[in-house]
Amino acid sequence: MPRHIAPLAEPFHWLPLLPALLFVPMILLPPLNQDVAAVLQFSERWLAGERLYVDLIDINPPLIFVLNLIPAAISAVTPLGGVLALQVCLFVYGGLCWLLTLRSRDRTTEGPVEQAFLDVLPALFLSCVGYDFGQREHLMALAALPYAIVAARRARGEIPHGRFAIALVAGLAFALKPHFLGIPALVELYVLYAVRRRWVRDPVPWVMAGVWAIYLGSLPLLFPDYISSVLPLVWSVYLDLGGTTVWQVLLTQHLGTAIVLLVPLLWLTWRRRTGPGAMLPSILAIAASAALAAAIVQHKGWRYHILPAQMFICALGGILAAQWFDARQAVLMGSSPGSIAAVLAGLFALYAVSSGEAPWRELNYPTSEVAGLAHLLEDVAPKGRVLALSPDVYPIYPALNYIGARSTLPAMSTWMLQGSYPACLPDGRHYREVWEMGQPELLLYRDVIGDFVRNPPAAVLVDTNTGIPWCGGPFDFIRYFARNPQFSRTWSHFRMTGEWSHYRLYTQSS
Repeated sequence: MPRHIAPLAEPFHWLPLLPALLFVPMILLPPLNQDVAAVLQFSERWLAGERLYVDLIDINPPLIFVLNLIPAAISAVTPLGGVLALQVCLFVYGGLCWLLTLRSRDRTTEGPVEQAFLDVLPALFLSCVGYDFGQREHLMALAALPYAIVAARRARGEIPHGRFAIALVAGLAFALKPHFLGIPALVELYVLYAVRRRWVRDPVPWVMAGVWAIYLGSLPLLFPDYISSVLPLVWSVYLDLGGTTVWQVLLTQHLGTAIVLLVPLLWLTWRRRTGPGAMLPSILAIAASAALAAAIVQHKGWRYHILPAQMFICALGGILAAQWFDARQAVLMGSSPGSIAAVLAGLFALYAVSSGEAPWRELNYPTSEVAGLAHLLEDVAPKGRVLALSPDVYPIYPALNYIGARSTLPAMSTWMLQGSYPACLPDGRHYREVWEMGQPELLLYRDVIGDFVRNPPAAVLVDTNTGIPWCGGPFDFIRYFARNPQFSRTWSHFRMTGEWSHYRLYTQSS
């Protein structure tokens, strides 16, 4: 094995891997994250012939759907289901990022504890995300780790191994969301400050910039409907849906805790940092700060938005602690570097448990809404088509994924209706007439009715919690669409055949 990726031949060297291995069952057991499941199904529907951003409406830029075509295609040509194919692809991607991380490091500048901790840090990034396994934030953070290590070496004026492959993978990962681009922007400014003119001759920023330029240039050519149809929906409806103020976001549990942890680590990073070992903590501190800014900019306060910052903060704290132990070799008397690194990895995993949703979602899955809906639907719509009218992605997804059913809704939820009815209508009516509807509402209204009449689904799942304000009475999804005579005639053949929690199941009467 080449020297630059060879692990230490130390008895307890792989002990730090244990916390990451303990998380593996948590990310393989159900339930799959609802957003990950919904994106996967959209890619499966796209592969089956539906048109992205025409028949399938979502605010996510196309890259994540393109990447999900890989597990969708594997599922289509092998006995693997979509969920298992996706999990296999995620482990392969995590292994690639792990290999790139090992290859890019200069082990001669690392102390024994730091070396042992860095050897398993990619595994911690892969598995210690629990329920958020496969989220775009998770995919980005995995690629950001080898990029951070390469950036630290570049800031020292070195030429690291694998920098072209790392730049390519990182460029794709940072392109998953526009909010992520702040991380490489700040890191590259730091590298530019450190090496001055040599930065211009460095291929890493130009490879990433090339990836972003190609991706951006492909949008009007390959996905014109995203620009002409979806982006207006984002600005008119989605941005204000469930949004909170900056102050409210700062006071959320996960973001507030991340800030409290990061501030002292920033002080420790910058107060006296010199020498080769100072660069990586500096890069991680910058990445963590930029990731926190990205979470704030999205102004939703959702837990997975804070995930990259949490991972960078835990990595930063672990490396600073490892370097502290390495600088005081007397402290290591009677303890192996591997055992100390194992404690640091364990603290990383404990933070993941305390701030995440694993293993609690997995342990409670048999009594969860996902399991209940899957059981409700499996007898009437196995591998069939389901019209699921709900403002929430969870638990519709991954329940549909687990029974192999396909949603007929053009969006992942009824969010376009929520955005169209943020308050009661001024004249006391519950629903607008067709000629009064704005583009988002009219798009959903026509698509749902047209598909329902042309090709009635095997089942209709109706959420009684519509996410729309109570205006003298509830907003009723069926009454809303049944104002159309064609929908009403087709609906007359459906009967309520089941119920779970606040969901009602309707199937065609024989």
